[in-house]
Amino acid sequence: MASRKKKKSASADGQITKNPKALRDFHVLEKFEAGIALRGTEVKSIRAGKINLRDAFCRVENGNVVLHGCDIQPYEYASHEQHVGKRPRRLLLSRKEIRKLEAAVDQRGHTIVALRCYWKKRLVKVEIATAKGKAEYDQRQDLKKRVEMREAQREMSRFNKQAG
Repeated sequence: MASRKKKKSASADGQITKNPKALRDFHVLEKFEAGIALRGTEVKSIRAGKINLRDAFCRVENGNVVLHGCDIQPYEYASHEQHVGKRPRRLLLSRKEIRKLEAAVDQRGHTIVALRCYWKKRLVKVEIATAKGKAEYDQRQDLKKRVEMREAQREMSRFNKQAG
């Protein structure tokens, strides 16, 4: 018998996609892991990498957390049963987590954003977070810090090359 090797995802931690705008535009306060209710063709599209979280956010509606703005492209090989790309999708969380999210969103300026989507075993998970919007000043400060860190790294590598 030949042994079978497990198929690895594109990323070592199973990451499918992430939301780059979320970390730039928001201060992340608390993170949660949520399952997502999907249809068969949506899972196949996600496996093909046809998902976009760029404008994704969540709302608490009727005791459930619903993901809005997540774009899962229609599966091109589906027959008659096709899904809608930007439909609202229910997130699977415990009652305790939903109450915590609801309390956080009730505060002024707080929202729930989707940070990333990843595989955990054979399930699709979404990492969501309660967040507070950044002012333009904060965004500029973060950019300035990143530039300074990059320059410091460059200088350190230059120094290490000369020393070695």
